[in-house]
Amino acid sequence: MAWDFSTEPQFQRQLDWMRGFVRERVWPLETVLDELGPEGLERAMAPLRDEVKARDLWAAHLDPKLGGQGFGQVKLGLMHEILGTSPIAPLAFGNAAPDSGNSEILAIAGTPEQKERYLYPLLEGDLKSAFSMTEPDTAGSDPTLLKTTAVRDGEEWVINGHKWFSSNGSIADFLIVMAVTNPDARPHQRASMLIVDADTPGVNVLRDVATMEHPWESFGRYGNHAEIVYQDVRVPPDALLGAEGAGFLIAQQRLYPGRIHHCMRWLGVAKRAFDMLCERSLYRYAHGSTLSGHQTVQNWIADSAAQLQAARLMTLQAAWKMDTDGVAAARQDIALIKFYGAQVLHDVIDRAIQAHGALGYSSDLPLEAMYRFARAARIYDGPDEVHRASVARQILRGYEPPLGEVPSEHVPTRREAARRQFADLLESVTAND
Repeated sequence: MAWDFSTEPQFQRQLDWMRGFVRERVWPLETVLDELGPEGLERAMAPLRDEVKARDLWAAHLDPKLGGQGFGQVKLGLMHEILGTSPIAPLAFGNAAPDSGNSEILAIAGTPEQKERYLYPLLEGDLKSAFSMTEPDTAGSDPTLLKTTAVRDGEEWVINGHKWFSSNGSIADFLIVMAVTNPDARPHQRASMLIVDADTPGVNVLRDVATMEHPWESFGRYGNHAEIVYQDVRVPPDALLGAEGAGFLIAQQRLYPGRIHHCMRWLGVAKRAFDMLCERSLYRYAHGSTLSGHQTVQNWIADSAAQLQAARLMTLQAAWKMDTDGVAAARQDIALIKFYGAQVLHDVIDRAIQAHGALGYSSDLPLEAMYRFARAARIYDGPDEVHRASVARQILRGYEPPLGEVPSEHVPTRREAARRQFADLLESVTAND
């Protein structure tokens, strides 16, 4: 097996173009989002999307026959590292969540008719979607506890339930709803996915939930998280996405690569904060020198660089393993990067804010917004505790308890065994003495 840490020259040129494009064309839009509003943002994105499509970088996560590029996880990871530097950059590249994940679900499990009606318009940007699974009254870390139900009534499914944090739910044209269709089945075979048009009677979008990341109440904005009540929502039998009871299986196909993309985007955010930390250290003067001359700040820079490099290599290894050996082989690696990457994201931004003092705490820099964004990283796509427990369980499968209660490395026990193993040698050495 050979290791290669290089990127092929042709794709590196694409990454270099992306880096300049995002910095020069997308970053400036961040500062005028409130002035643009949703409609203005769409107008601003249209010419950017055309440029991305001309570079053959549009919807790169999908198979070419679906209009994508069929990139593997390593290439996608390198792309997302750049896109992560701006919360709106994925909009220009056709891989913004939740549309990107939903397009993968439709590509994997959708019928030809579902792809024609939902997937292709979604890829063209003509439709918006939401993934509606999280509930306010059940633990998101244990999706087997879902209460939302879908019951057959004649030729229709009738959906009843209460969801929240359905990202983009207030602007979606359709929602993919996870609901229990067979409560008596095994825990991971109870739920199914159903496609629900947003204008279906009984779909009640109550509000967009204000969060640490977006603490101001608003409605109908990209990136908002909707609270939705499904009350006797009737959908036809062909609304079922994939097989009945396959909801969890399909969701895993979406979540594992999505976690790699999350971690690479976090690296993009953290690198932007790191650049601000380094810049600050070179011009801010205090206590006899610039901050770069103080050991504490030097430690912050060195520790941040080490964490960033470790997280990046871990994430790319997980992506490589998934490309090479599939999802199952990469599960432990993906769980590791999920909680480790979230911690790195927080630590680097926190140091950058500390170095900037009041300026970092203010909204004159994007650091405070990054900090609020970073806190959610430890929660969504499974809280850190779940991923740590998963890693620990997988690691422990490779170990066995010692015989009796004596540790395998117990020195007196090992010494006795060594004396028996090397008895002849020890006897000859003793005799010579």
